[in-house]
Amino acid sequence: MNEMIKNKLAILPDQPGCYLMKDRQGTIIYVGKAKILKNRVRSYFTGTHDGKTQRLVSEIEDFEYIITSSNIEALILEMNLIKKHDPKYNVMLKDDKSYPFIKLTHERHPRLITTRKVKRDKGKYFGPYPNVQAANETKKLLDRLYPLRKCHTLPDRVCLYYHLGQCLAPCVKEVSESTYKEMTDEITKFLNGGYQEIKKVLTEKMHQASEELQFERAMEYRDQIAHIEATMEKQKMTMNDFTDRDIFGFAVDKGWMCVQVFFVRQGKLIERDVSLFPFYDEPEEEFLTYLGQFYSKANHFKPKEIFLPESVDEDLAEKLIHVKMFKPKIGKKKDLVLLAEKNARMALKEKFALIERDEERTIKAVEKLGVAMGISTPLRIEAFDNSNIQGTDPVSAMVVFIDGKSEKKEYRKYKIKTVEGPDDYNSMREVIRRRYTRALQDHLPLPDLILIDGGKGQVEAAKEILEDELGLSIPVAGLAKDEKHRTSQLLYGEPLQTVSLKHNSQEFYLLQRIQDEVHRFAITFHRQLRGKSAFQSALDDIEGIGPKRKKLLLKHFGSIKRMKEASIDELLEIGIPKKVAATIIEKLQ
Repeated sequence: MNEMIKNKLAILPDQPGCYLMKDRQGTIIYVGKAKILKNRVRSYFTGTHDGKTQRLVSEIEDFEYIITSSNIEALILEMNLIKKHDPKYNVMLKDDKSYPFIKLTHERHPRLITTRKVKRDKGKYFGPYPNVQAANETKKLLDRLYPLRKCHTLPDRVCLYYHLGQCLAPCVKEVSESTYKEMTDEITKFLNGGYQEIKKVLTEKMHQASEELQFERAMEYRDQIAHIEATMEKQKMTMNDFTDRDIFGFAVDKGWMCVQVFFVRQGKLIERDVSLFPFYDEPEEEFLTYLGQFYSKANHFKPKEIFLPESVDEDLAEKLIHVKMFKPKIGKKKDLVLLAEKNARMALKEKFALIERDEERTIKAVEKLGVAMGISTPLRIEAFDNSNIQGTDPVSAMVVFIDGKSEKKEYRKYKIKTVEGPDDYNSMREVIRRRYTRALQDHLPLPDLILIDGGKGQVEAAKEILEDELGLSIPVAGLAKDEKHRTSQLLYGEPLQTVSLKHNSQEFYLLQRIQDEVHRFAITFHRQLRGKSAFQSALDDIEGIGPKRKKLLLKHFGSIKRMKEASIDELLEIGIPKKVAATIIEKLQ
């Protein structure tokens, strides 16, 4: 603990608020809330902690805090700060799930569609359906029962759906508003849980048609009833009141939390959501943070009711989500909460082995790599590789690994601009200069370790730019390959020497993954450029050939070789002007 942190801890207030933990580069790595800031923040720097909390604390070089007037204000502020700063140690719901709705459009000729966006367009929305397959099956069923139009714009003739009996063909026939109203009312009733009534009506119509000896019509009704049973009655009824509910349960163990959500729609348990993450606060407080993010960042539909475990503050949750909260005491509702908690415990137990294995491959491998090299744990690693063929289209690529995992949104590609011919050293100088000049200008996070795909020459070129031109002191190491082009050794130090790493260790496997990834990224970029230049060299320098004519020529002739063999008459036949056709033949010959 540094002196600045000690001084700040001594003057912390005993009020509610939020705190922001920062690393050595001033980046916010964790945001938390507390009923009493003084007690909560001090707890990080006293006593013993589990491995993941120790890792967090080891990175803290400074902190800030914001006082609030109440616990609910602290909770809302925490959610907003997490959204703004995206700290790496916070629970973040990155999937941004949105579930489909079935929509009955408000048009002269209404349609039934599935959509993930709810708009204020007077359409009727039903759902959401966390189970996408259930939404699609329900829509297919309704398409069979109610022949609304399917096309976005009316065509000038009937389509296949008309011949299948799934469209009334308003494109060529007049369909009355009363017909549409009858169908849309029945669809609305059906999707609001009244499909049993629709089924009963169809059964009566089937019997009536049979009595009137209209057997084909009776068979149609029979098939419709069968489709309703197959689609809507697959699942056992959970509730009889058809209320939409989300049911939460959570479990904690060894500093990890698992949250299970059961989605009950129209009385049926149709889907669940599982989240597993490390936590650093009190479990109930961490769960409330998760709950807030679940309905805001992840954009989940808010049901009429939410069931919570006994230990959660329901008043605080209700103020946060603005949905009625319940903590069932007895009966089937209580059983569902207990079932969610039981599933959470089981999922947590099953995942621990995978979590431990993942940590061995990532963050623990990074820690061991730092020890082997004699440097601080390289939490952020940036790796570079050059690619060219005899100096043509030279490029370089950079990949980023944070905590031992690739961070693809931080990858960068570079076209080499100042180097002529196959000069690997000067190419490396250029890309290192460009990358870290930009990083300093834009205050981007700097790496804890730079890896260069190459040997002594490339490493020295990178260090020359970093130290002599930019004044940066960042460890730079080289990744050498064997004759089979596989990672063989790590070169580091002054003078450069091989770092002792076992080839079956996780830290060595991490270096292999980094080297393979940066090579893949660089070679893919080079191939893209090479492909473009090969294409451009043949046609793009010819006056009068733009994208449309280029596409026309390739579509007709199939290759540049075939174009070379073509006559002026063949070019004129496909619409190429005579002057341009003559130029094409001259250039290609």
